[in-house]
Parts: sequence; C-alpha cells; structure tokens
Amino acid sequence: MTTLAQTKELFRGADAVCFDVDSTVIREEGIDELAKFCGVGDAVTEMTRKAMGGSVSFKTALTERLSIIRCSREQVNKLITDHPPQLTPGIKELVNRLQHRGVKVFLISGGFRCIVEHVATQLNIPLHHVYANRLKFYFNGEYAGFDETQPTAESGGKGKVISMLKEMYGFEKVVMIGDGATDMEACPPANAFIGFGGNVIRPQVKEKSLWFVTSFGELLKELEKI
Repeated sequence: MTTLAQTKELFRGADAVCFDVDSTVIREEGIDELAKFCGVGDAVTEMTRKAMGGSVSFKTALTERLSIIRCSREQVNKLITDHPPQLTPGIKELVNRLQHRGVKVFLISGGFRCIVEHVATQLNIPLHHVYANRLKFYFNGEYAGFDETQPTAESGGKGKVISMLKEMYGFEKVVMIGDGATDMEACPPANAFIGFGGNVIRPQVKEKSLWFVTSFGELLKELEKI
C-alpha cells in the first residue's frame, strides 16, 4: 500500500507526469462549454456530472452528450476562437519546472483533441504527447460522431494510455494528476495518483486520494524540496 510520503516521493522522482485536462489543466469542462455554446448546456451538464461521478460508463455518457450537442466543425472552431480554454493558475509554471527537470509531460483527456491541442500548444507540450478523443465531421462540416477506437473513448482508457506509454518509453515511475473518477482509476498502471481539487472538488476523489491538492502551487513546492 502506497503512503502519502511514498506518493510525494514518486512525484519528485517521476519519469513522466500525465495530466487530465478538463477541470484540471483548464478551469472548465470542454464538453460543457461546447454544449453551452451550442445552446444545450443544461442537458449536457447533468450527463457530465454522472460521468465524472462514475455512475454511467464513460463511452455511454460521451455518446449521449455528443448526440445532444451535434456540433459542426465551424462551431468547434468558433468556440476555440471566441472562448479559448482558461488555464488553471500555476499549471504553466508546473509544466515548465517538470520539463526543465527532464520529466516527460502528457495530456490524457476524455475531451476533444481539437481543444486539447490548443491547450498543449500554450503549455509547450508536444502534440504527440496528447491523447484525447477525436470528433468526426462530414465533408460539409456537420457532426458525424467520434472516433470510438481511441482508448480515451472508453472507461479505463486513461489507464490503457499509461500502460502504452510505459511500454513505449520504458517509464518506471508515472504519476497521474486529475480531478475525476476516470483519472483515479488509471492508478494502477500509474504508480501514483494525485487528486486535484483546484477547480472542482469531487467528494469520492478527495476521499480516496492519498494526496489531494487544491492548487498547483502545492506541487511546485514539493519539487523545491529536491
């Protein structure tokens, strides 16, 4: 059984740190913002709450929410231009510090690649370090579904990505940081999980996390101990 002290030690000595994106790296839930933008906010927010709480399978929740939104390519592009994702305070400094120490940083999201890539660019994270869901559009730009073959489209998908990264890069110590049930269940294969409550506190994540932080400043402080 890993202890709080061991979790902190794993974080300080990590080969790779994987961040969830919605409500962790950015302040909002991308899918809820997209729904609001497309005029179906309330119906989708309720589905998101259930998905984050773990009471419905992630894929079911994603399919149902997207079938309500039915966003066009133009709407997605306009959302990113008019309402760019808001970075959580401290994330830029934390990613910089980790990268400066030679730690590989990845974004693993149940959100959409077109939005997550925008976030990765702001944080100087290479786009091949982004794992997220892909929206599909018909040639006329209308919504055509999402790529169901992406590991992040499934419950347990974040864990699959981490297993893949360990195999691909030979990482021994991988830490997952996030606010939701889908992040917590990625440990194992992640060697440690840090619960993040800086934007929203999910009670079951707070209860079950050995280390639960409410700001990225707490993680920066831990890195200074080295």
